[in-house]
Amino acid sequence: MEVKRFSKNDSGFICENCGREVLPMESSSRNHCPFCLCSLHVDENPGDRANTCRGIMDAVKVITDAKKGYIILHKCRKCGEIKRNRAAYGIKTQPDDLKKLIYLTTVEL
Repeated sequence: MEVKRFSKNDSGFICENCGREVLPMESSSRNHCPFCLCSLHVDENPGDRANTCRGIMDAVKVITDAKKGYIILHKCRKCGEIKRNRAAYGIKTQPDDLKKLIYLTTVEL
């Protein structure tokens, strides 16, 4: 039996960090705010919403990948776990703040 590791969950939300309305991405699952780049610690696997932590995750670093583009490293304020999330900067509906993405490439962990 194959375990599904990705569940499409593309609903809009209000960012718990900055309070702005985040619209659905329409092509994949949006998992962070395009304005402040914060996320919520809600997934075990992408889109499953199975994690009980529910802490705010801050974007602490961005790395670049030749195939995937910008990858945001989010660190949970509550439990300290670090998760990787692909940035959504090349989309029409609320693209990620490119200046913030570029700045976070210069941050050392």
